[in-house]
Amino acid sequence: MLKAKILFVGPCESGKTVLANFLTESSDITEYNPTQGVRILEFENPNVASNKGTGCEFELWDCGGDAKFESCWPALMKDAHGVVIVFNADIPSHLKEIEMWYSCFVQQQFLQDSQCLLIAHHKPGSGGDAGSLSLCQESLQILHDTHDQADKAILENNAEYIQKQMPPLNKLKLVHSNLEDEPEEIRMEFMKYLKNIISSMSESRDREEMSIIT
Repeated sequence: MLKAKILFVGPCESGKTVLANFLTESSDITEYNPTQGVRILEFENPNVASNKGTGCEFELWDCGGDAKFESCWPALMKDAHGVVIVFNADIPSHLKEIEMWYSCFVQQQFLQDSQCLLIAHHKPGSGGDAGSLSLCQESLQILHDTHDQADKAILENNAEYIQKQMPPLNKLKLVHSNLEDEPEEIRMEFMKYLKNIISSMSESRDREEMSIIT
């Protein structure tokens, strides 16, 4: 049986824990409590199987977003098969942080872009559009919708930064999460992502078996 390790990473207060609980059908957390270090959730999805039809097990590592846990990151990254970067679509400063998470957890670990998923999480009452937007459109929309001058300045003063950093991120699949209005949409997108991860793992295992035979 294949067992996949998936990391949930991203800025503080992005909604990682709420999403992780929902997608693994774990207990709900009503009050916000920052994740200390990491929280590991084990689950199975009956709709996801290897190319040989066998079942799969998953470990979802819900990683704390505070920089004080950075020294733990190498241990968290070890043997990871996929990385999900979650950010709060309504906090402009999160856009600046996405590239750092991508660099540390995807590029530096030599993972393929297909092993990474970006989730723009809209918290209840945010009124976020769950439509399909590129990251560039996302940044422009947030800038347009932001009324706080300090937050606006963050995006305006970093326009060049955003422009430079978006090309590598634009290769990633970006999905929107709105558990209040369209909960099943993110569940389906996450299942597609898991299937891609398992398919890649199955192909890799088959190649290893063939190399041993030959």
